[in-house]
Amino acid sequence: MKRTFIALMTIAALTLQGCAGFKAERLSTAEGDEKAMEITDEWLLTDTENAVNEIMKQLDTNRGFGQYMNQLGHRPKLFIAEVQNETSEAYFPIDDMNDELLTQMSETGDFRLINAAARDRILKEIQYQNEGMVKPSDIRKIGKQTGAELLIFGAVRMNPKTLKGKTIKEYTVNLRFTDIESGEEVARMRTKASKYSKRGGFGW
Repeated sequence: MKRTFIALMTIAALTLQGCAGFKAERLSTAEGDEKAMEITDEWLLTDTENAVNEIMKQLDTNRGFGQYMNQLGHRPKLFIAEVQNETSEAYFPIDDMNDELLTQMSETGDFRLINAAARDRILKEIQYQNEGMVKPSDIRKIGKQTGAELLIFGAVRMNPKTLKGKTIKEYTVNLRFTDIESGEEVARMRTKASKYSKRGGFGW
């Protein structure tokens, strides 16, 4: 009985010692994301921002795209046709990546963005109005919408690997800019990111 009591007290002391080594730390969102990037294999908002930042840098220095812009002579009109999630993660934030890409492209002032989803909804509304459900004087006509010149296609892929007992997720973000009239691929960009999780063997 006495030995059992001593053993329990020893375990309790070790547990308290482990808890004492844990220190809660309040972090800003940016600091939290930065630390999380170092210890998690999950794709974070900061990863999305970093990937798009790299894509935009490549776009700015791509010679083929620069030549296309010079020949075009004006800001190209574009929209994202399809960027697929080809990872094994059903909840990969592909929509966030598309939004971040369009936001950064808009901020440059070098592009005219077309909202493909909004255009489809506008078309449905025009069709509804012309089915006799709206007064003739209120019916709006199609004909002033802007057509795209460039379409963005792409995919995000993830390849898991094992290194020194750690599972590493190697992500690649691939984008292609295609001229809608000629079908010519104007430029393509690719960026990579590796994510892995640091897990201790014991403790909280």
